Amino acid sequence: MKSQLLDDAKFRIDENSERIEKCLSLLNEDEVWHQANTSTNSIANLILHLCGNIRQYIIAGLGSEPDYRQRELEFAARNSHTIHELLEELSDTAENAKEVISALEEDDLIKMYSIQGFNLSGISVIVHVVEHYSYHCGQIALLTKLIKNQDLGFYDGQNLNLTLAAK
Repeated sequence: MKSQLLDDAKFRIDENSERIEKCLSLLNEDEVWHQANTSTNSIANLILHLCGNIRQYIIAGLGSEPDYRQRELEFAARNSHTIHELLEELSDTAENAKEVISALEEDDLIKMYSIQGFNLSGISVIVHVVEHYSYHCGQIALLTKLIKNQDLGFYDGQNLNLTLAAK
């Protein structure tokens, strides 16, 4: 059970990373920093936010590394990173998080952690990060579609109309 949970979490982290990489491959530097209005974030700000969240919850929270997150700076940044730098930071953060996840023991999953003012079990921390990553990946995909007016092909080659009855 533990192994399946951890493997599934790492799979979803990779899946979302690949989708974000696909989005960034379609965009230019101005497009990743574009904000539609003052109530929305740029794709770049969302990536910086994802890195901060993953570091705080998994790398610092479960991995016992120092927590140096400054959340407000993730949203305040303007044109501070190139697409290459954003991809590198996201990739490094995701890889570090997967290393921490791989090293977790059963006791780590039921242990309680205090992160960002919340008291969470190790399982809750993992679920939060995977859910949070997926949520913002969806926002990045939508923003990319709005900017580029094209399908992103996340499910190319897959028949998504299969049902249980068809098996």
